[in-house]
Order: sequence, then structure tokens, then C-alpha cells
Amino acid sequence: MNPIAQELNACIKANNPHVFEMLSDMGKALFFPKGILSQSAEAKEKAYRINATIGIAKEKNKVLSLSSVTKYISGIDPDNYLPYAPSFGIPELRKQWQASLYTKNPSLQGKAVSLPVVTSGITHGVSILSDMWVDDNDVIVMPDMMWGNYNMTFCIRNSARIVHYKAYDDQLTCFNVDSFDQVIRQQAKENKKIITVLNFPHNPSGYSLSKDEAKRVADILIDVAQNGTNVVAACDDAYFGLFFEEETSKESIFTRLSGADPRLLAMKLDGATKEDYVWGLRVGFVTYGVYGDNAQVLEALEKKTAGCIRGNISNDSHLSQTLVLKSMADENYDALKKEKFELLKSRAMKMKAVLKNPKYKTAFDIYPFNSGYFMCIRLKDVNAEQLRVHLLDTYGVGLIAIGDKNIRVAFSCLEETDVELLFDTVLDGINDLRQG
Repeated sequence: MNPIAQELNACIKANNPHVFEMLSDMGKALFFPKGILSQSAEAKEKAYRINATIGIAKEKNKVLSLSSVTKYISGIDPDNYLPYAPSFGIPELRKQWQASLYTKNPSLQGKAVSLPVVTSGITHGVSILSDMWVDDNDVIVMPDMMWGNYNMTFCIRNSARIVHYKAYDDQLTCFNVDSFDQVIRQQAKENKKIITVLNFPHNPSGYSLSKDEAKRVADILIDVAQNGTNVVAACDDAYFGLFFEEETSKESIFTRLSGADPRLLAMKLDGATKEDYVWGLRVGFVTYGVYGDNAQVLEALEKKTAGCIRGNISNDSHLSQTLVLKSMADENYDALKKEKFELLKSRAMKMKAVLKNPKYKTAFDIYPFNSGYFMCIRLKDVNAEQLRVHLLDTYGVGLIAIGDKNIRVAFSCLEETDVELLFDTVLDGINDLRQG
């Protein structure tokens, strides 16, 4: 094993051996190389006469560029977006995002978390979770309704086993904490380490935990850790902040889990992708929370994460990071975000109002939703894929089929004026299929 990886591992072992135990084989082997990168960093600081270290082209002490590119980007100097960004991410952006975590999650105050490492979107963050913390045949506890790409990342790429709990009770009234509790505790009995991904607001159902539910879920994981099982709890907060109802918990469950027990590693996966409506810029973040004042462990995990990025995509887009950083510094940033939040909330509330009409009850049930981009319906007596294709071919309406019985609706891209028309068309399609 590389001596730098050995040094990082020794640091983690000395300060929290349980975190070291939770790392995958790849996670233990990862490190951030010194080599060319560290030599270039030293040269940047000290080579005041000539610096011939970094692998970019320069002209008259400025980054060499093509006007066919730069003419489309105004207000930003090419030196602030054309050179490579650090594998960790732009330092100023990392600090700004960390500060925003404490602002958005007041209960996090007083807890030490890592400086976020920048990823190429949250999907890349999920991939880092898989590489660093998942070994062959490791168990990942997930709801029976989940984002399909988790299977690709955890099972296909890293050969994990996903064990499901029921996301909702049979009446579709609330999150099924009892099923979560049962499955988590059963897997804890059978495995030395368990991993779970807590995705709220939830994709595909658009549900976020109430404050009481969030406390129960956190207490279950903390109790399991306290009873001797190592727990990796990853909070997929892709749609964070889009909470539309008063009783919904407005903070990430990461806040409750971070630093709660030596055997519990909390990991926050979030980003500007949905929070700031910049999907194609691909700017996400990975942040860690561990037990105690473990600055050395957090720094070691940052380095391993940056090493994981260095060995995969090298670094995230410099231009994207610069745009997000400038946006966060804009004096109208908060007001602009609130404006878009209210737009999405209004669409969700319109959908709730329309779905109160009893005419839909014979055709489908509604999964609880209170946040995010999506909501789901459960069909009573027709096949979801058949309905999806029929609606598309006959009515020109596009929806997502999930399994045999569920249909996902993205109200994030649906105008309020189209909501009632959409569900009336769904009802028409269901009646068509019923009649054969």
C-alpha cells in the first residue's frame, strides 16, 4: 500500500478505529498523491521567476485561450475558469458551501464537519460513497421505492447487496419507520457494518420526514451503532430546502447523525444541482461528520475523497464552480432562490388541491408528498408500463412508470394550468385500459 495511504490510515485508526473499519478496501488504499500536484503547488508559491510545472498552456502570463470560447463568457476572467480546478474543489467555494450548511441547518452549530469536497454532481458523490465505503457483498438498506441509479452504482459497479424496507404503510399515510427499524436491526444482527442512504426529499415520491419521524430514524441508527454495529449513514440531500409543509423537518438528518457515536459515520451528499437550479453545471459536495473533535480524521477523509476524484475525473469543472461561487455571493441570491421555491411550492399545492377530487379514488391512490420535485400515484387495477405507453401514444402525455403499479409525476416541470388536465387524462387512460 502507498505510504501516503498508510499515513492517512494510521491517522484515522489512532483517532477513530471504527471509521477505519468502515472504509472499503478501496477506501483504505486511497490517498491524495503528492508528486506533480504538490510540486506544482510549491512552485506556484515560490517560483517567482519561471514556473514550468503545470500542464496548461500560457501566453504573456495569462492562460492561453481561444476567443471562440471566451467570447461567450463575459464578466469572468479566463484565468478563473479555463485552468484546472483542484481535485478538492475551489477553496473559496468549499468554505462558502460549508458556511451555508450551518446556516441552512441551525442544529449543526457546535458540531465539526469536514470541509466539503466538490464533486461532479450528486451522482458522482454517490459513486464516491460506493467506492470508499462499499465492499463486495456489503449490505445497503434502502426503501422499496428508490432512485434507480442506486442499483447501478452500488450493485453493478461495487457488487453490494441492497436490502429493502417498505417505504410507506399500506394506507400510504406516512413513512414506514417501523419497517425501517425492523430491517435495520435485523441487518445489524447479521453484519458488522451496515450502510443506509437517507434520501429526503425522496425521489421518486417527493416525501420528507416530519420532525418526529426524523428523530425516530436518527435514534434507530444511533442505537444500532451504540450496540456495536458500524453504521455508514449517507444523506442524499439532492433536493434539500424544497420543503413545502410546516410539519416537515427543515434540516438534513445529517444534523442529527453527525458526531452522534464513534461507530456512526455521517455523510452528506448535496449540491447546487437542484438547490440552485443549475442541473447541467454538475456541482455537488461530499461532507463528513464523525464522533468527537476529530479534525485529523475529517482531513484524512477529505484527502481520500480527493484521491478518489483525482483517480476518476481528476477535478470538477472550474467554470461551473466559479459560476456557483459568484451566484452565492450575489446580493440577490437568497431572494431569487425564495422566488423559485415559492413557484415550486405553488405547483405542489395545486396538485394537492386537484387530487382531493373524489373522482380519482377509484383509479389510483396517492403516495404522501410534501417536498422536492415529484409525487407518485399507485394504480389500483392497471399496469403502470401499459398505462405509460398508452398515455404517450394516445394522448401525448409523458410520465414515468416505476414497477407494475407506480407512476411518477414531476410537478417541477408542470405548469399549474396543466395539473387538472394531466390527472383527468391519466384517469381517461386508466378507463381505456379497463375497457380493453
